[in-house]
Amino acid sequence: MIAHTGPMSTTSRRYGALAGITAAAVAIGIAEPVAVLTGPRSAPLVAVGGVVVDAVPESLKQLAIDIFGTADKIALLVGTAVLLGGFAALLGVLAIRRLALGLAGIAVFGAIGVAAAVTRSGADLADALPSLVGASLGALVLWLFIAGPFELNPWSWSPPTPNIAPASSGGPVSSGAAVSASSAGPASPAGPVPVSPAGPVPVAPARPAGAVEPVGPAGVDPESRRRFLTGSGALLGTAVVAGLGGRWLAGRRGVSAARDAIRLPAPVAPAPAVPAGANLALTQLAPYVTPNFGFYRIDTALVVPQVDPDTWRLRIHGRVGQERTYSYADLLARPLVERYVTLACVSNEVGGDLIGNARWLGVPLRELLDEVEPDDDADQVVGRSVDGWTCGTPTAVLRDGRDALLAVGMNGEPLPVEHGFPVRMVVPGLYGYVSACKWVTELELTRFADFDAYWVPRGWSAQGPIKTQSRIDTPRRRNRLTAGPVTVAGVAWAQHRGISQVEVRVDDGQWQEAVLAPTVSVDTWVQWSWRWDATPGEHQLQVRATDATGATQTERTQDVAPDGATGWHTVTVTVR
Repeated sequence: MIAHTGPMSTTSRRYGALAGITAAAVAIGIAEPVAVLTGPRSAPLVAVGGVVVDAVPESLKQLAIDIFGTADKIALLVGTAVLLGGFAALLGVLAIRRLALGLAGIAVFGAIGVAAAVTRSGADLADALPSLVGASLGALVLWLFIAGPFELNPWSWSPPTPNIAPASSGGPVSSGAAVSASSAGPASPAGPVPVSPAGPVPVAPARPAGAVEPVGPAGVDPESRRRFLTGSGALLGTAVVAGLGGRWLAGRRGVSAARDAIRLPAPVAPAPAVPAGANLALTQLAPYVTPNFGFYRIDTALVVPQVDPDTWRLRIHGRVGQERTYSYADLLARPLVERYVTLACVSNEVGGDLIGNARWLGVPLRELLDEVEPDDDADQVVGRSVDGWTCGTPTAVLRDGRDALLAVGMNGEPLPVEHGFPVRMVVPGLYGYVSACKWVTELELTRFADFDAYWVPRGWSAQGPIKTQSRIDTPRRRNRLTAGPVTVAGVAWAQHRGISQVEVRVDDGQWQEAVLAPTVSVDTWVQWSWRWDATPGEHQLQVRATDATGATQTERTQDVAPDGATGWHTVTVTVR
């Protein structure tokens, strides 16, 4: 089966596809435990997925967020695996024609994995090892099934089909005259027809001279088939165990234990107490303080970076008078402040849930910037994550007195690993893509004219102040309600400006002012409620908010790109 010509049977294609998929599964699965040694970002699936995240058009990224929300990374990895499986099946089919074609395809995939791994930020040559080992074993597996011990042993011709000849006109032939097909060979048109006591004997038709044998016969030796399927099943199972085991080991080598051992110092300036009545505690209404497990996560990291707090360092450099480097212990030894701040993602659509409010503990960024003495023309602070992601924040915003923090704690505990442990940025009033750098390791003072952060070349605005927004949480779209009093409630936000008014209307009627719940500060969202005397029928509810500057959110509908969505949140409900 190394180099076949002629037509290819469906059976051959199926077995070839299975061989290709098995080889790919072994390559990916075995690479995972190897990546435990070199770092989870060096695993081929993750490395290639990271390149895909960086390279695909922004419209596709936004579509993924719209469809999958915070599960977009899982969807990407699953989609990448499915596509890889399809290509692997094709390589297996090609390998039946010529083994070299399948091996060349595996080599190409291995090279792609190597290139993706070694070109990621912070990578070194060792990161090529998982892809090299995986591709080598994948090639070996493909050989095993196409030309090695697991190769199918096909019959040289299709299983015999009955060819019943009519009895000779010369009378019956005695049983003693019967000739077996194996000894007499195929009957010629003019020759005798072998028979048995039970009747004529089926014989295999002769293949015409010069006929081309099919690639892979209609039938396969049962023992050979059993060996092929048993081998593929065993290797697929091994690949799955190795892949899952590698991911588990990577988690065991993570920083969860180090995080659990940290005891954060008490803040010198605790957060103000949440006023009574700030949380209306209504069904379906988002709580005033978002729990850590429910806080949205949108970033470009396919695997969560594992940063050891003992070795973590923050370097502040660039257009500064004095470069400084801080350790995690240095930050914890400083006077820490605690503040409630609502963060929002620029990808949050009108009425979306990519927003949350938490109590953050950290060092004021203003103090750290003062210590390095920024140049007068350094109008941008570039936050750089351990995985190379960057965001550009206006220097003036970080020094204007707002509670911009280099945060180490979230809701009374060290930052969750997926939310930036050990250190991240939190800046009120700016969308996360220009301010909320997680796993931050560098702050570089530069100019907007000199450097574009990660999202800017991809079509997003260089600066992203949060827009005034409001959302109806209850009742939800298409809820069926009972006529009579109904509480309409939701949240509104305009971080660092605050909300002064929320209004609701029904079926394009007059705007009615909602009741605002108390709030901690202008840097958090506010809950609101309005009592509606609902009448039977289908109704449309709309909400709009006005910030503390007197600006009312616009009715004009705008997509999230390039600097945040606009429009009034609208829900349709049915009242019985």
